[in-house]
Amino acid sequence: MHYTVVERELELNLILSPERSIPVPARLSYRTDDPYAVHVTFHINSDQPVNWTFSRDLLVEGVFRPCGHGDVRVWPTKAEGRSVVLMALSSPDGDALLEAPAAQVSAWLERTLRVVPPGTEGDQLGIDDALDQLLAQ
Repeated sequence: MHYTVVERELELNLILSPERSIPVPARLSYRTDDPYAVHVTFHINSDQPVNWTFSRDLLVEGVFRPCGHGDVRVWPTKAEGRSVVLMALSSPDGDALLEAPAAQVSAWLERTLRVVPPGTEGDQLGIDDALDQLLAQ
C-alpha cells in the first residue's frame, strides 16, 4: 500500500508559566493512510519522544478560532506581536501547553490539504473499493 507523508520539523515552545517557556523540537506529520489525523512528536527531557495524535480538522479550525475540548484544545493568539497557535494537551501523565508559530503550522496544513482535500479523507482509505470487492464476490 502506497501512502504519502507530509512532515515538517519546527520548534515549539513549552509554556511553563506566563514568564517562562522552553524550546522543544517537534515534528508535525500527516499520512494519507491515516487521513483524518495529524501526529505531533516532540522531545521533552525524556528518552522516548512524546507522540500526540488528534484530528486534522481540529488543528485546521484551531488556527482560526478556539476549538476542541477534553484532551486537546487549540486556539490562535498573539505572543509578542507574533501570531501563534496554542495547543493545550492533557493526559494522565500530565498537561502541556505548547505554542507553535501560526505561519509554519498553516503552511504545513495547506500542504496536507493539497494532498488530501477536506471531505475526501474517506477516499484515501479505499473503503469503497473494499466494499465493491466484497459485493462482487
